[in-house]
Amino acid sequence: MELNEFQVVTEGETRNAAGPLPGRCGYFVQRKRRYCKMIVSEGKKFCGEHAENGEETSRRRIPCPLDPKHTVYEDQLQKHIKKCNSREKPQPVFYVQNINSGTVDLDTGEEQVSLSSLSKEELQKLTETLLRVTSDLDPPLPDGKLCHSALQEALNDPTNGDTACKHLKQQASILGHLDRLGLLGTSRCFVEFGAGRGKLSHWVNIALENDDDVHFLLVERATTRFKVDGKQKKSTFERLHIDIQHLSLDRVPSLVQKRLPVIGIGKHLCGAGTDLALRCLVQNYSNLVRGSQCKRLKIDTGELTDNIEDKSANTCPVEGIVIALCCHHRCDWHHYVGRDFFQKLGLGQREFGLFQRMSSWATCGSRTPGQVLNSSEKTELVETEEHDIEEHNIDLKNPDCDSEGVEGLALTVEERENLGRLCKLLLNHGRLDYLNSMGYTSSLEYYTEPEVSLENVLLIAVPQLQSTHY
Repeated sequence: MELNEFQVVTEGETRNAAGPLPGRCGYFVQRKRRYCKMIVSEGKKFCGEHAENGEETSRRRIPCPLDPKHTVYEDQLQKHIKKCNSREKPQPVFYVQNINSGTVDLDTGEEQVSLSSLSKEELQKLTETLLRVTSDLDPPLPDGKLCHSALQEALNDPTNGDTACKHLKQQASILGHLDRLGLLGTSRCFVEFGAGRGKLSHWVNIALENDDDVHFLLVERATTRFKVDGKQKKSTFERLHIDIQHLSLDRVPSLVQKRLPVIGIGKHLCGAGTDLALRCLVQNYSNLVRGSQCKRLKIDTGELTDNIEDKSANTCPVEGIVIALCCHHRCDWHHYVGRDFFQKLGLGQREFGLFQRMSSWATCGSRTPGQVLNSSEKTELVETEEHDIEEHNIDLKNPDCDSEGVEGLALTVEERENLGRLCKLLLNHGRLDYLNSMGYTSSLEYYTEPEVSLENVLLIAVPQLQSTHY
């Protein structure tokens, strides 16, 4: 039976009265609440993917063996496999498997323990341990809410919505910190980790419009829509489609050729992504010095392994790191750079896993414990996700936002949030300890108000030999 254009598809929704576009598929995609936009063959109503939904055909479609999320005609399977987007592709020259992963074969035999499995006494002891190990840790500096003139016009644009304003305020503060550290200038390469659409690099480029020889590497493993890379004219923008875990910067041809000092940046680099990026920058990036042989940093001491007497060996290829942190509950012990710090405090993988999940309380404590988002709220989240929503504001994937793990302690919302912030502080200080051991001066700063972003801590690091601007 053919559906009329106003037939109900889901509760409260109707088909678009305009119908499918001319020459396009007539199948209504419920998830996207619109008609499929695939072009159909002459005389057909549905595309190949949706042909079985309304047209008789002798050809059978089967799930693609490379990605069962889509189907293919069985008699064209071999031809499809050769061009399927999910086929295994040759890795780029800068791909080195697990180079930034830490100890890949690390296996302590520890099983992950859920908060809900702990008794009241165990939860109380865990809380006391957290308070003890964080009692001497310095909180983030409070005076880091900066701005940069490059964004003043955009910030004053009355057409911006609330979400756009929040992103602009954060980007302006990050640029303000880069400027304060003397990191905005000519002859530099900015590496944006977790670049997404590349908006942070876009504003850095705007701030450097009068500077020459500026290069941008945008590292993002996922395919991203609405990128701003193509709008840049003066500077060079290069997008690296790779997981940070496997990125070897000293194999990126353009970076090797230009030998520019590197600035690592990121806006809300999620969970383990920060640890992978730090190791990528300060541990596994070769020191390219004026055509001489590469000098690698030792893992533990930060000293150079060869030509130590050469004065040029003191030149650090990474001039600075400015990363807005995010989603500590997605950190991973195997990737975490602060394992030594934890062990010095008498903590291990078990405590890390528990504190890691408790860290989410800092940003979801304002939700009623056990609260579940309704369908309209979830739909709004999915639709807004394409427009740079910050995932930590409503984290649907983290069950520890619920009351399950804290019923025995009867914590108030404020107490939950405070414990969550202490967990984040502990994880972040492990990163500072790592950076300090690698020859960097590092700190944490509140770079924006919690009303702008609940994840409002910035990680900053510069080489100790270049910390006069710091």
